[in-house]
Amino acid sequence: MMKNNVYALEIKDLQVKYGVIPALKGISLKVEPGEAVALIGANGAGKTTTLHAISGIVRKAGGSVIFDGKDISNSPAHEIVSMGISQVPEGRGIFSNLTVYENIKLGAYLRKDEKGISEDIQKVYDLFPRLEERKTQLAGTLSGGEQQMLAIGRSLMAKPKLLLLDEPSMGLAPIVVETIFRTIKKINRESGMTILLVEQNAQMALYAAHRAYVMETGEIVTTGTSKELKANDEIRKSYLGLH
Repeated sequence: MMKNNVYALEIKDLQVKYGVIPALKGISLKVEPGEAVALIGANGAGKTTTLHAISGIVRKAGGSVIFDGKDISNSPAHEIVSMGISQVPEGRGIFSNLTVYENIKLGAYLRKDEKGISEDIQKVYDLFPRLEERKTQLAGTLSGGEQQMLAIGRSLMAKPKLLLLDEPSMGLAPIVVETIFRTIKKINRESGMTILLVEQNAQMALYAAHRAYVMETGEIVTTGTSKELKANDEIRKSYLGLH
């Protein structure tokens, strides 16, 4: 998977503080090219803060973020996007007064290849047929599940090297959650896109990811393959609701 021993993403001793309160207490993690990795943990564990630190949305108090072999710790958010990191935010962040089609097209705002953009819009519709059915509809009138599909589709239009997904299951019915996670797994498997996924629903996160890191109060407490973590009694009890 790895080219020239360069990770797609490497985080070393990353620290973030909100005022004097430490949100991340020196976490380290690695994601290989083409790998899907999950960050799981309870609400307030520091998962979203980790994504925001990678994207340049929050300031780092220490440590480093290395993307594709380049230290991006001090790069501004807009530069990080142009390097090939795309984030699907918690709460989806769609433009409710624009149509489905206009939202998807906005994801390609840094691109100039009109033919490629048209082809990729069709790929989004192939992934999420519901979006094609509703392409002229205002995004604000979509269901929560359809809005999540739209947020993912829009991010894919940037052709990212690394896709960051923040709580894609939030507020969705179980059947919709299954559809979303099947699609995430399909994107990773078929396109080889590197994915870092933050998710409270550990069951679905471990289904979609090759490996996972478990976070508690700003620290990584354990890591392993999805198979290893599913077999870990403590993880089964604490995060999967299994005994």
